[in-house]
Amino acid sequence: MADFATARLRMVDNQLRTSGVTDHRILAAMGTVRREAFLPADREALAYADVVHALGGGRYLGAPAPFARLLQLAEIAATDRVLDVGAGTGYSTAVLAQLAATVTGLEMDAALADQARANLQAGGVANAEVVVGSFDGAGLPHEHFDVIILEGAVTAEPTPLFHLLREGGRLVALIAGGGPAVAHVFVKSAGEVAGRSEFNTSLPPLAEAPRIEAFVF
Repeated sequence: MADFATARLRMVDNQLRTSGVTDHRILAAMGTVRREAFLPADREALAYADVVHALGGGRYLGAPAPFARLLQLAEIAATDRVLDVGAGTGYSTAVLAQLAATVTGLEMDAALADQARANLQAGGVANAEVVVGSFDGAGLPHEHFDVIILEGAVTAEPTPLFHLLREGGRLVALIAGGGPAVAHVFVKSAGEVAGRSEFNTSLPPLAEAPRIEAFVF
């Protein structure tokens, strides 16, 4: 049987700390949440490796270090209300639930959302919910979140999500606009949202590009 507890500690020491993740709350959360519980059975043995995992439905769980670095950039407080865009099977939501007051996981794939709910319940996570919806946040309450984090790379600034930020709120996204993917943080101040770039890293796309149907003659 795999020693997941040891693998989890090695992930923290060998992947997170060496990537500049110093926030002790993030290190503790990712050293506690059972990453293997959120993966398909045939991927469990690689749960703590520096790899990307396919979850189905065009969705992925990225490697641990880029995720942790984006969390650190968000500067999540224990009183924050967080929106987790692209919750997948719930791993990111479970980690965020240890850092924030409440977390809403947003997932467009209904089957994955069901898995995420079951995983969070099995893990005893009581301060998080998972909702099904498009990744532009349509239908969610305006000015509702202190932090929004995108669990995958996007090709442009996620402006449709800006109206969901409270005053002082932060949105963290990895933007890959044809060159190296760059982590950005957007902050809402006096009703306006301004962003800055921070570092290069890598995550899978937030969602698969829509398939273009070919004409059949």
